[in-house]
Amino acid sequence: MNSLSYVSIMKEWDIVAARQMGRELSKQIGFGTVDQARITTAISELARNIYLYAGEGQICFEAIKTLDQKGILIIAKDNGPGIKDLSQVMEDGYSTSGGLGAGLPGVRRLMDEFDIETEVGKGTKISTKKWVR
Repeated sequence: MNSLSYVSIMKEWDIVAARQMGRELSKQIGFGTVDQARITTAISELARNIYLYAGEGQICFEAIKTLDQKGILIIAKDNGPGIKDLSQVMEDGYSTSGGLGAGLPGVRRLMDEFDIETEVGKGTKISTKKWVR
């Protein structure tokens, strides 16, 4: 069950492919429809960020398990420009693309665990987990 699958993000259509793969995996793991929607929304946001700001990258998915819970691990990674001001990007309402600004703070709220590593000029890696309730 712990195999890693991924979608390369290079064109806008890849965002849809990533959403579909994430929804399918979350359904297989046993998430309810509300959490499936949360996961799909988070994936959409992460994939769109790769497409808009890095040009290309990957969304990786893994079904994860501990002794008493199961969930999904989603990793978004790119070799793009990185994030110059991480604290600003993590503020609610902040948007560089003219979008709603739900962005990364939205992803953090939708998921149970959220971690971001970024280096200017080298890229960004965001790891996030959701656990079945």
